[in-house]
Amino acid sequence: MKVKELRDLSIDELRQKNQDLDEELFRLKLRHSSGQLDSPSTLGQTRKSNARIKTILRQKEVQ
Repeated sequence: MKVKELRDLSIDELRQKNQDLDEELFRLKLRHSSGQLDSPSTLGQTRKSNARIKTILRQKEVQ
């Protein structure tokens, strides 16, 4: 998702997306450790997306 789209979401929606990405990141790490992950770049992309969501969530909470 793009940053503009994330900024338009509510706090509850951002929390839900954050939770979903945490679960996906866990699954990707398991697949990576077992050697079943096709593209290791998805691991980095998921981490970055999760960090973006956490940053925007924190900015909204402070306001």
